[in-house]
Amino acid sequence: QVRLVESGGGLVQPGGSLRLSCAASGRTFNFYVMGWFRQAPGKEREFVAAYGSTGNLYYAASVKGRFTISRDHAKNMVYLQMNSLKPEDTAVYYCAAGLPTQSRVTSANDYSYWGQGTQVTVSS
Repeated sequence: QVRLVESGGGLVQPGGSLRLSCAASGRTFNFYVMGWFRQAPGKEREFVAAYGSTGNLYYAASVKGRFTISRDHAKNMVYLQMNSLKPEDTAVYYCAAGLPTQSRVTSANDYSYWGQGTQVTVSS
């Protein structure tokens, strides 16, 4: 059974940092693209970052320079280091795994497996 389990969310003040983790199990994900998406209340799910199977990194413009995605193939783990957090980063963050083409890496529809999400709230 394939499972993606996120952790590390919470409440943080603007300008603060959080590190999200995603533990993948149930199959080998070495050839998969691992991504992070987020969904704020009343908004559609949006792409945040992705780590390709060959090491390519992808970021949404809104988080580039503040967020860093990393991956540990041996442990089947993916991380999202979030710095300089802003109130607009508040959302449920989801880990995802899939086989999108490079041009489709930001498309949620191209990811087959999803975690349950972890809440990130940025507020003073």
